[in-house]
Amino acid sequence: MTVRRGRLLIVVITMVVLTVFVMVAVRATGDSPRSAAATTSPSPASASPSPTPTGPEPPPVIVPGRPGEAAVTRPAHEVRDDSPPRFNALDTVYVQMMIPHHEQALEMTALADERASDPRIRAYADRIRAGQGPEIAVLRTWLSTRGLPTSAPGHDHSGMRGMQSPEAMRQLTDARGTEFDRLFVRMMSEHHQGAVTMATDLLSVGLDLTLNELATSLATEQAVEIARLRELTPP
Repeated sequence: MTVRRGRLLIVVITMVVLTVFVMVAVRATGDSPRSAAATTSPSPASASPSPTPTGPEPPPVIVPGRPGEAAVTRPAHEVRDDSPPRFNALDTVYVQMMIPHHEQALEMTALADERASDPRIRAYADRIRAGQGPEIAVLRTWLSTRGLPTSAPGHDHSGMRGMQSPEAMRQLTDARGTEFDRLFVRMMSEHHQGAVTMATDLLSVGLDLTLNELATSLATEQAVEIARLRELTPP
């Protein structure tokens, strides 16, 4: 009887051990695919990378040269500054005044082609056009990028330093030969001196670094041009 009980106990223990073994094996087999799936499945972020937004290339920027050098055109990314621009009302007024100031200089130089008797004055006029034309574009861009108007409402340009009166411009237009040369040298010298004064005034009150560099370059360049004009004065 004792032997039979012993055999029965062995059978029961064996069945229990087998049952536990089978349950453990089944559970391990069921968890493996889920773990593998969790390991190998890419996350939505990694599976589909966000596209990089693209847009049209910004237009090139005209950069004024140093005194005696022509303006150059550079890609926008080379001169781009993402920091907030720092400027004040005096910077704005200076730019708005310099645009018509430069434009009048271009009007005066355009008259030299058919009226000047000295070929050196015609060559001088060509050089002024080559330098101040691009500078006007720089000044207009400075205003447009800041959402500012190109001219101050109600501002009288005739009161600007060195600005020639309508009557003086009529006299220059009517003049020919040596008379034109003499008027051109005098009026352009006054015009340049006014630009030097305006640039010097800005350097003491303005905030914008770009305008600071432009005004420094302009004051130096215009002073050199005044000296050149003295050499062109008719006898």
